[in-house]
Amino acid sequence: MSKDLFAFVGTYTRLGSEGIYTLRLNAETGEVTKVSTATGLENPSFVALDPTNDHLYAISETSAFDGSGGITAFSINKDSGELTQINQQSTQGPGPCHLVVDATDSSVVVANYAGGSVSVHTVNEDGSVNAGTDFVQHEGSSVNERRQQEAHAHSATLNSTNDKVYICDLGMDQVLTYNLDAVNGKISLEASVDSDAGEGPRHFTFHPNNKWVYVNNELGNTVSVYDVASDGSLTQKQKISTLPEGWEGVSHTADIHTSIDGKYLYCSNRGHDSLAIYSIDQSDGTLAHIGNESTQGNTPRNFAVTPDGRFILAENQDSDSVVTLKIEDDGTLTPTGSILELPAPVCIQWMPVGG
Repeated sequence: MSKDLFAFVGTYTRLGSEGIYTLRLNAETGEVTKVSTATGLENPSFVALDPTNDHLYAISETSAFDGSGGITAFSINKDSGELTQINQQSTQGPGPCHLVVDATDSSVVVANYAGGSVSVHTVNEDGSVNAGTDFVQHEGSSVNERRQQEAHAHSATLNSTNDKVYICDLGMDQVLTYNLDAVNGKISLEASVDSDAGEGPRHFTFHPNNKWVYVNNELGNTVSVYDVASDGSLTQKQKISTLPEGWEGVSHTADIHTSIDGKYLYCSNRGHDSLAIYSIDQSDGTLAHIGNESTQGNTPRNFAVTPDGRFILAENQDSDSVVTLKIEDDGTLTPTGSILELPAPVCIQWMPVGG
């Protein structure tokens, strides 16, 4: 019997939300209910948990911290899901949009979208986050005159051995590999790989076998498939559309995840308002497009697959809803009927009830 989950949901207060919401998902039915709200933050759009589920970290997607965004640390009541603020720090660059906690609970890496930079912050035993211990400013541009005039770091993803962090930079059309010294909160550039011009890489996910990587390209409405070498370098071998053949509306991708068993891949489309569904060839990691399933709302941002692989929670930012979809045996998705009204949801992170 699966265990119920807490879902911590980051939101945009500029669009009417109150902060970070704690939801509870019934592991048997997929029904979602609201539990509590942590208020007092501006635009806590993306949140991340530490490895022990003791603490949660949220960025503030603003420039209100002396021209930069902010990172806030919370302690978690594992029984109630309530959050208690510990402290805050500047992210050293404006408009942070993504962050990740390393596997040893030593450092947090933040991608500052508006500033086109990456900051690193060490973490104390009580969960408090320190001022930045490292900072890297990206420099570059690409062909889209409106969206790629400068660097825009969009996500930070750790590898399974916790020694490399991958940064998708939408403005530069690059995925950059940094070596991570988590204990001292330092990063150093190891390599980079260029996307096709104008694609705009956004989010990055490993296949469970760690041999293949999938990157959704926001501007190109595509997914790129990469092989991962033993040194962590990436080689692109496939690019595939996230939209149905013949569809000509305006859309941009948002988030990307594999199924827990590694057989399927999902990518959200804002505009087409769907999750693209792919089967994964288990011999080489390449993708075949199965179809698209509506998220039953407008502008789906991030989504999350439950740890038991049974459900997906999709968040519709512009129609203020969180929708539960059941993952079928063939990878397709079926709405469960659970639709929770929630203002401007952006990001979701799971934690088992009770820790």
